[in-house]
Amino acid sequence: MIKRALVIGAGIAGIQAALDIANSGYEVVLVEKEPSIGGHMAQLSETFPTLDCSQCIMTPRTVEVGHHENIRLYTYSEVEAVERTADGDFAVRIRRRAAYIDWDICTGCGACVEKCPFKVESLFERGIGPRKVVYTLSPQAVPNKPVIDAANCRYLQSKWDIEAGRVPAVDAKGNPAKPKCGACAKFCPTGAIVWEQQDQIFEEQVGAIVVATGYDLFPLSRLPEYGGGQIADVIDGLAFERLLAASGPTAGKVRRPSDGLEPREVVFVQCSGSRDPERGVPYCSKLCCMYTAKQAILYKHRVHDGQAYVFYIDVRAGGKGYEEFLNRAMEEDGVVYLRGKVSKLFREGDKIIVKGADTLSNRTIEIAADMVVLATAIVPRLTNRQVAEMLGLAIDDNDFYTAANEELDPVVTGVPGVFMAGAALGPKDIPETVAQASGAAAKVLSMFQKEHSAANG
Repeated sequence: MIKRALVIGAGIAGIQAALDIANSGYEVVLVEKEPSIGGHMAQLSETFPTLDCSQCIMTPRTVEVGHHENIRLYTYSEVEAVERTADGDFAVRIRRRAAYIDWDICTGCGACVEKCPFKVESLFERGIGPRKVVYTLSPQAVPNKPVIDAANCRYLQSKWDIEAGRVPAVDAKGNPAKPKCGACAKFCPTGAIVWEQQDQIFEEQVGAIVVATGYDLFPLSRLPEYGGGQIADVIDGLAFERLLAASGPTAGKVRRPSDGLEPREVVFVQCSGSRDPERGVPYCSKLCCMYTAKQAILYKHRVHDGQAYVFYIDVRAGGKGYEEFLNRAMEEDGVVYLRGKVSKLFREGDKIIVKGADTLSNRTIEIAADMVVLATAIVPRLTNRQVAEMLGLAIDDNDFYTAANEELDPVVTGVPGVFMAGAALGPKDIPETVAQASGAAAKVLSMFQKEHSAANG
């Protein structure tokens, strides 16, 4: 057996599993599809129930991963194929997408990002802030190397149009046509821009695999009755995190996306898509009650004279210190909890009218809000089925991965040598994710040690 592990996904689960294995002296191949590591945790402002800074917790770990001698890091990459070898190991093919920047000579100075004249909507900022076409995900990105968004790059698109004959190959004066823009290459001090760069294929041999591919959020567009995708000031919880984050588009100031004004009344709607079999999400997303309470508290810390309302079905707070945290939101920060569902949202002038019910007082509620935050459901990655087929894993009716024994072996799959951790198995908070990642790493180490003992008699 090759005593090297592959970890798929470099969110907090993949980072923890990789570090535990690498710190035990074994090599790790860590693959992340985004340009830098950190996953959704990198988008958070603070964590519950301690309100610790998310970046303060995570950055030391991401830096350690980036410099660890036992970790081979592939970012902007995806596992394309996995085959079992005759001796039981795994042959892994990894595709690194073209970044159009030579990371070996790039110093991460940021000149290309600064000089790029074009902006597009940032998926990392959840649509409430732009990014340059040449970009890094965040100021704390590891690795701190930019990539060029080819689909929106004026130079690459015009270059490919000329090469494909979609536009004339000569200009009005009869000279060869030149692609437009190229500002990043003109100002790069090391000449790291490589317009001809292609995807690269890497082959790795490993003896164990940890799947930590994370989660997605239920699309706002599937919540039309809540104004999702239609009203600019109706956003999801992760977008609100970016408003709260000091590294976000508003530098931590709560501002409405539509006009940049400070919202005086904010309505939080829990179970937006969760616990709704008709939408294909019959399960509870588990962490929404807690992150909604956290966001309401942080909103009050930013806007002292503001008012936060939370519509909920019931409150589920099953972790250490969680119930006390919820009580703090209500008792110390004055967050108004309304037990009932929101039936309708619509814009009226510069306000969002929220109509719902308070089943405790048996009356209808109507709030003229400045902003609405939807606690949208935690859903599996769209690629889960593809990864499951590639590795031979089982998935449940909701497309989350399932363990061989959910009660006694929650991180062990039905495939020998393949383990899993984190929200890829279902919704969970950071402490549970980290614990599960360490459990998966322990299974890998146990397998390696058992093989070592057997080899030594």
